[in-house]
Amino acid sequence: MTVSKLDNTKLSAFIKAGLQEDVKDGDHTSQACIPTSKRSTAKLLVKDFGVLAGMEVARAVFEYVDPEVEFNPLLKDGDSVSEGDIAFNVTCNTQALLKAERLVLNTMQRMSGIATHSRRYADEVEGLETRILDTRKTTPLMRFLEKQAVRIGGCTNYRSGLYDRIMIKDNHVDAAGGMKNAINRTHAYLKENNLDLKITVEVRNLVELYDVLEIGGIDRIMLDNFEVPLVKEAVAIVNGRFETEASGGINLHTVRKYAETGVGFVSVGELTHSIKSLDLSLKIKK
Repeated sequence: MTVSKLDNTKLSAFIKAGLQEDVKDGDHTSQACIPTSKRSTAKLLVKDFGVLAGMEVARAVFEYVDPEVEFNPLLKDGDSVSEGDIAFNVTCNTQALLKAERLVLNTMQRMSGIATHSRRYADEVEGLETRILDTRKTTPLMRFLEKQAVRIGGCTNYRSGLYDRIMIKDNHVDAAGGMKNAINRTHAYLKENNLDLKITVEVRNLVELYDVLEIGGIDRIMLDNFEVPLVKEAVAIVNGRFETEASGGINLHTVRKYAETGVGFVSVGELTHSIKSLDLSLKIKK
């Protein structure tokens, strides 16, 4: 699977902000202990089992702190890794290396944890047509990296934010005074603002499902907190007229049962919000 590269503008801004947060006016420990001219080689050591992610970020961080860096990747994003593997070797100015260390590790550990968890979900539905989606339950300002990790792990990105898809959920329906009002007002808004956005509508029960089928004018129906038998019934009722998505409380133990109902998509917040980071370590070679 080919995963698109990160947006360079976003990545540069992230690196600058990350270093500013950690370094501010200087890494005084390294500046006190290590000559400014010294260069060192370090290796990224894997200390856990999982899926590697964040190599592109690591290279960019080291290139930012030392334009003369030598970055030698031994593995690539998406590779399965185990304890003792070495992901890359890097040679650069030692003070710069230590300045970049924590930003590289924190980012790669989290991205690799997300990629690892995403791979588990992708493996659970192997052989079925259902696609596993992430959500907006991401770390503020790290969404573009976390969604990259989801893709590396083999799952699919949903909307990037509030701006690139309409998703009419329970609060929207209740605040708009009902399903029909919410959908009709959405169409009017899109037309007035010359916007071409896909529309997902969340339903809480079969009554709302029938309401949406009667109203129409949408792209996908999200079946929220439906049990497996009810998802199967709902998919049969929709009968291919719109895309279908199951969401709410679905986990690794249940995701295949949901996928076997024939639902087109399953959205899983825990791909990004309940992650154990993969244990990685940057070690200078003596």
